[in-house]
Amino acid sequence: MRRRDFIQGIAGSAAAWPLAARAQRPKGLVIGYLNSISNNAEELAAFRQGLADLGFTEGQNVAVLYRYADGQYERLPALAADLVAQQVDVIVTLPSSPAALAAKQATSTIPIAFMLGADPIGLGLVSSYNQPGANVTGIDIAPETLLAKRFELLNDLAPKPASFAVLINPKNKFFATTEVRVANEAGRRLDRKIVFLNASTEAEIANRFEEIATKNVGGLIVLFEAVFLTLAERIVSLANRFKIPAVYPTRQFTELGGLLSYGPNMLVSNRQLGAYAGKILKGTHPADLPVMTPITYDLVINLKTAKLLGLTVPLTLQTAADEVIE
Repeated sequence: MRRRDFIQGIAGSAAAWPLAARAQRPKGLVIGYLNSISNNAEELAAFRQGLADLGFTEGQNVAVLYRYADGQYERLPALAADLVAQQVDVIVTLPSSPAALAAKQATSTIPIAFMLGADPIGLGLVSSYNQPGANVTGIDIAPETLLAKRFELLNDLAPKPASFAVLINPKNKFFATTEVRVANEAGRRLDRKIVFLNASTEAEIANRFEEIATKNVGGLIVLFEAVFLTLAERIVSLANRFKIPAVYPTRQFTELGGLLSYGPNMLVSNRQLGAYAGKILKGTHPADLPVMTPITYDLVINLKTAKLLGLTVPLTLQTAADEVIE
């Protein structure tokens, strides 16, 4: 069963409403929810649980205005500006840096709590992890060390001396630049050539896999990127079709049949985000809330896919896994 599930009702339909047609700002406390992709029922439930942990229940003592960009980053500035015009009390942005940047560009006064997978200091969102400064704080769910670890995991699975491919979205410019640097460093350390595959649409992703088939590529790294999360099922299908061992950023991919994933537990991180929004609603200033990193990382291995790819997963790796799908 697919994890990405569109909720019926106000949460799911809000993204489709023309801005001018949306209702006026609800009375009382209001959260602006700016998502660069589409609604995920489980993750939204986790966010709401984080709010509940701080005493806030949607529809009772807090309202939420939902805005979804469906992977179209160019829509984010207008969506952020709309939330600012609604005079919301806090804006939460997820799961990518373009959403956080759009919110920061739209307001310097309304508190912002982000969840993203890039360096928030390098992006100019915060001054430091411990003292964010200004009106922005949040959760960095994909620190550089995480990507380096994914390369090490792939190195244990993919035959040498084949090169590694990295699927990257060039439209997420700062993120792409950072990840290119980290990937090249990992390639030098592991003595692997790195091939970068630029893609930002489903058609481009399919074309890049066709290119992989013509090169000596022994494995693939899929970055934590909003567009790739949206197209997870398609990416997994292509990787398995072309028999490319791949390491993915979240368990969503392995649940869909991907080989291996290592990354933050997205439900836990969404709950953290909800709790941060709740703290801000209670009066804590973002400058006083340090940028967090994930509480929990999950290593998930799909042995059924390993068999399909003709791979033997070392027992040491299976033992270290948080979950093994058989």
